[in-house]
Amino acid sequence: MNTYSVKAFGTESPEADLQEMMINRREITAKDIEIEILYCGVCHSDLHTARNDWGGTKYPAVPGHEIVGKITRTGSEVSKFKVGDLAAVGCMVDSCRHCKSCEQDLEQYCENGFTGTYNGKDKYSGNHTFGGYSEKIIVDEHFVLKVPENLDLAGVAPLLCAGITTWSPLKHWNVNQNSKVAVIGLGGLGHMAIKLAKGLGAEVTLFSRSTNKTEDAKKLGADYVVISTNEDEMKAVKGKFDLIIDTVPYEHDINPYMQTLTLNGTLVLVGFIGEFQEKEVSTKPMIYQRRSVAGSLIGGITETQQMLDFCGEKNITADIELIKIQDINHAYERMLKSNVKYRFVINMASLKE
Repeated sequence: MNTYSVKAFGTESPEADLQEMMINRREITAKDIEIEILYCGVCHSDLHTARNDWGGTKYPAVPGHEIVGKITRTGSEVSKFKVGDLAAVGCMVDSCRHCKSCEQDLEQYCENGFTGTYNGKDKYSGNHTFGGYSEKIIVDEHFVLKVPENLDLAGVAPLLCAGITTWSPLKHWNVNQNSKVAVIGLGGLGHMAIKLAKGLGAEVTLFSRSTNKTEDAKKLGADYVVISTNEDEMKAVKGKFDLIIDTVPYEHDINPYMQTLTLNGTLVLVGFIGEFQEKEVSTKPMIYQRRSVAGSLIGGITETQQMLDFCGEKNITADIELIKIQDINHAYERMLKSNVKYRFVINMASLKE
């Protein structure tokens, strides 16, 4: 298969900083689209992959799965896009397309495993995929998304992961103007959950452990803030919420939050992937009030497009801090300390410097 080289930023090992490198992209096939990347969001998954925190990272690793850019070339059979169109790519660049999940437009649950935008297996070349910290990317048109023209492009980038990860459960559990939604954690995911739930007309509450998030949460659209370490405040919201979106990325005790769900309410985990070892989950609040604990993973291509269109209508984008690619290692250190409101986005023009 023919390839060509592009400039990128990646790492050769878990200990090494990210630095400029050249990578090979496949030449476009009939169904492919070539996108010049203008902006790329920085997700915690990027850092975990670069440092092999989850194991299984293939090196050299080029992260980035919150991609917005402009189409520069299209294959001969591409019908949905043309050169010059704005386009976006999220966490997936392929899937099997024929399993039960894929047939329901839920490619993220592909029974044969979706192809990740980075660190996935490219079925064309047999090599692993490289992400958006690069000049260009080649993606099958099925996995390319249309970007509303009215939105700030840099602010759109995080919608492709943080946005869809919170939108998918909001839609699956039918959140509307009659819903009471709570969000646990105010980071990249949490701030998008507030904006999207509010956009859908819900009453929105942030659970936080610190009082200094109150003003920020209300600016983002939260109606209320409940300090989860305050027993009186937690008692006051007992049995209140139809849906809780839990964005906390590490192990934590979910039992106190279960009491705040209404009859038939659901707590959805979107941040923490792993075992709950320290605190066992009590089934009492579930059994006595038919409450559920559920999980949700990103979103399918159709629902991602619906989310982008909705954000275009409601003028919703992420709150970001724009950085140069040369500052990515420093940004990772700040991200570990949650020192960003609320998502770093790389201006990829800096890669040309």
